[in-house]
Amino acid sequence: MSDTAVPQTGQRPELKRVMGPGLLLLFVVGDILGTGVYALTGKVAGEVGGAVWLPFLCAFIVAMLTATSYLELVTKYPKAGGAAVYTHKAFGIHFLTFLLTFAVMCSGLTSASSASKAFAANFFSAAHLDPGRGALLMITALGFMTLIALVNLRGVGESVKANVVLTLVELSGLLIVIGIGAWALIGGDGDTSRLTEFKVPDGESPFGAVTAATALAFFAMVGFEDSVNMAEETKDPVRIFPRMMLIGLSITGVIYVLVAISAVALVSPDELNKGATPLLKVVQAGAPGFPLEVFAWITMFAVANSALINMLMASRLLYGMSHEKVLPGPLGRVLHKRRTPYIAILFTTLLAFVLIGYADLAALGGTTAFLLLCVFAIVNFAVLVLRKDKVEHKHFHAPTALPVLGIVLCVYLASPLSGRDSADYKVAGWLMLVGVVLWALTWVLNKYVFKRRADFDPTHLDPQGPVN
Repeated sequence: MSDTAVPQTGQRPELKRVMGPGLLLLFVVGDILGTGVYALTGKVAGEVGGAVWLPFLCAFIVAMLTATSYLELVTKYPKAGGAAVYTHKAFGIHFLTFLLTFAVMCSGLTSASSASKAFAANFFSAAHLDPGRGALLMITALGFMTLIALVNLRGVGESVKANVVLTLVELSGLLIVIGIGAWALIGGDGDTSRLTEFKVPDGESPFGAVTAATALAFFAMVGFEDSVNMAEETKDPVRIFPRMMLIGLSITGVIYVLVAISAVALVSPDELNKGATPLLKVVQAGAPGFPLEVFAWITMFAVANSALINMLMASRLLYGMSHEKVLPGPLGRVLHKRRTPYIAILFTTLLAFVLIGYADLAALGGTTAFLLLCVFAIVNFAVLVLRKDKVEHKHFHAPTALPVLGIVLCVYLASPLSGRDSADYKVAGWLMLVGVVLWALTWVLNKYVFKRRADFDPTHLDPQGPVN
């Protein structure tokens, strides 16, 4: 074993605890804000019309219900791995845990890879450069992902400090939109009558239009679940997680509703739905003299933050699940000085390179939301199953009605009843097929390759996980 890794001789290597309440709050806020609201506002308006604020409000409610389940589980089991750890503890089914791990990892890597491409495109646009036939865009995206990996390897302290800066930048962009909207409305320039208008296709009801738009808007609310993967790098996670996650969710929910109100008051829903930069249209309409290049740079930093946080989450997920005996043990190795899971970081970076180079990521937002809704339904169920598992320390306890309601709403939004695009199911089906193949490959490797290795026991799948 390399002398840079901590030997795993029955004792789990620990990650470095550097995140206090402030850093955790900014992590939650930065991960949720991300790229979703910058691109999805127009698409949601195209689904529901002027009442674009309502789907964002509904998505916030569903996210808050599921967040209470995550809070009970992360304070009960403060480990890296998140939903996959909870599923493994609740059901102890290797196949289910592997597929859930794969689904969460796919959501993070597709988001990070698409953000890297968006970063490259925004960079050339903001700098007024010509990327030629696209080769420079690809090189820039790959170079940016390499930079993310280096920051991640350097240490979680450096990563969360970068997240602080990027979160403040992306937050400033949304506050600019809200401020411009408020100024225009005070001056009598906006049209608030649109806020109660619904776009209802023939044969549908306003309820159907809102649920279809909510299924789309939910993608903008995901991200809070990533923070639980940082539990082992958080100071006193049992105490600070509940307050910081609930505050972070509330802040982003209010921001999203205000951005949606500002957008539709200044720009018609049909116009918002055209093109890939709806919020830029809002800035142009409400403040024609505002330097648009500044907003382009802000958008670039916003997508950079999404890539950083999603790659942090993906590497910690693999690290955590290697110690639950679901993934090969080498993924759990950490650098001796930096205390970062270097094998997991390198592995997820290579996968992101493949996605950046070969995958069409433009239509994966709906698929990502669908996969995470399925994951959230399982987590809400797992919290009820694990009520029988008692721990010695005090932890957050979600009222039983909340996870039950969370299950119902998540299943509904993931089902065809919500009006979800059929393409989401096709893409998700192919991804899960790849996951099944990888599970079979992992099973074979575990049984015949890693069987005699001291750092991995492929036959022992303890639902309670390893002893810390």
